[in-house]
Amino acid sequence: MFNKDMLLIEAFQTEGVNIEAMAEVLSSFGMHCLGCALSHGETIAEAAAVHGIDPDVMLNALNEAAKAE
Repeated sequence: MFNKDMLLIEAFQTEGVNIEAMAEVLSSFGMHCLGCALSHGETIAEAAAVHGIDPDVMLNALNEAAKAE
């Protein structure tokens, strides 16, 4: 669904995703992207790198959360 080159805001704006579950995942990594202005210009990989998180781990967690019901 998502990829590392996708802007965070694009991930949040994807139709049909569970934004609340995605926000919980990001919060568990110490990130509060929904309220961050950088989410409009930062890719998933860039955000992970800035926070010292393996981009693949974060991407997998976001993809799983997006599908949660």
